[in-house]
Amino acid sequence: MRELNEQEIVRREKLENIENPYPEKYETNYELVEASQLEDGTTGVRVAGRIVLMRKMGKMSFLTIGDILGKIQVSVKIDMIGEEAYQVFKECYDLGDFIGVEGEIFTTHTGEKTVRASSITFLGKALKPLPEKFHGVEDVETLYRQRYLDLIANDDAKKKFLFRSRFIKEIRNYLDQLGYIEIETPILNNKASGATAKPFITHHNALDIDLYLRIAPETYLKRAIVGGFTKVFEIARCFRNEGIDATHLQDFTMIEGYGAYLNYKDNMKLLRKMLQTIIMNIFGTLHIQVGDKMVDLSGEWESVSFKELILKYSSIDIEQYNTKEKLLEKIKEENIDIESETPLEDLGYGNLVDQLYKKVARPHIVNPIFLTEHPISLSPLARANDENPEITDRFQLVINGAEIINAYSELVDPKEQERRLEEQAKLKASGDEEAMPMDYDYIDAMEYGMPPISGWGMGIDRIVQLLTNSENIKDAVLFPLMRPKDEK
Repeated sequence: MRELNEQEIVRREKLENIENPYPEKYETNYELVEASQLEDGTTGVRVAGRIVLMRKMGKMSFLTIGDILGKIQVSVKIDMIGEEAYQVFKECYDLGDFIGVEGEIFTTHTGEKTVRASSITFLGKALKPLPEKFHGVEDVETLYRQRYLDLIANDDAKKKFLFRSRFIKEIRNYLDQLGYIEIETPILNNKASGATAKPFITHHNALDIDLYLRIAPETYLKRAIVGGFTKVFEIARCFRNEGIDATHLQDFTMIEGYGAYLNYKDNMKLLRKMLQTIIMNIFGTLHIQVGDKMVDLSGEWESVSFKELILKYSSIDIEQYNTKEKLLEKIKEENIDIESETPLEDLGYGNLVDQLYKKVARPHIVNPIFLTEHPISLSPLARANDENPEITDRFQLVINGAEIINAYSELVDPKEQERRLEEQAKLKASGDEEAMPMDYDYIDAMEYGMPPISGWGMGIDRIVQLLTNSENIKDAVLFPLMRPKDEK
């Protein structure tokens, strides 16, 4: 039996004096945000919400009811709702309770739109008191574990998650206008394919087989292209069993899109225009404050190769140190301390280059750049460059040190894809947990024929973190996964 504090005991006792404290429904005719815009004198207004402010007085009281979109003040007078109802209100209604209100709109002498209640209806009891406004770091864990309290207490949290919903809606609308079709692909996969990452493993009891939670929807979206789709996308929940920090989560939301007959340079233009259009629609500017920096998203975005960027911030030329052994020796010689869950000695050359870039170069990036010319072993599903087969036709969009988009011209040659996946399988067998496994089912699909394709993936959580100026990616996720608390 849980121990109750004094307020919780009192609130439970008040239930006894409320007739039908949990009614089936309440018929409204306006949302709160709509009611707050109505003209004075509008009658028959029916709204509902949670009591978030309340000033109980003698024969007239004021309260404010709110929801995720808005608030409105309510005046409650004894001669309007009746003496008995007013007495129940004063004795039994608390902050946090849900009520329905019917009445007329007027504006107070302080200029606040208000519903003059002709009746109030109790709709639900808050058995726990609402929290005070959250203060400081000590409450961060509470905000993540009990996001509903964050939404009740903090207007900034409401704005952030309403922004996230609108941002996703704007993406859908933009792609829809370009002829992209939204589809769904499986979360449970036989192969941990679609990206180089360590997977989550689960067990399917009915089939008695181990399966992998989706790392990325890529190979299934490409199967759809084989089947005749030309432009597809999916907003997909994905899972990667890797490290956690301020910009990484193990379960996250991403959007992937694929277009037949396009290359990666087409997607550079598409994605720049899409993001600039959406951000301008929402913010009215392309200059976004991120921490103490002003990020400029306007104009053309610079393209920089892996080689150029690493050379800019170190003395290492990856064309000169073009094998795993050479590069690892040079990294040690330069005393570059790289933290990696997988020992550096077990990483393939491409993943080693990626770790080097993340250590020495990525933290210096503020304004958006397209990072290009990735090593081929880092991109097992990307098309090799025609002039230099050691690199791929790929880019990553990096803003303020965060990788926002990954995109490339797709590899559509099944023989070359099979060879590369065999190399990945060898790396995996030798200890590289992020390497991809062989996937013959995907090879089979490719052998039925693929057109030229370019695809891209964007982390929703990470770009929302960026655009809402959030310190931690968990601030951009409504209900982030947390270690369970000990329950007594």
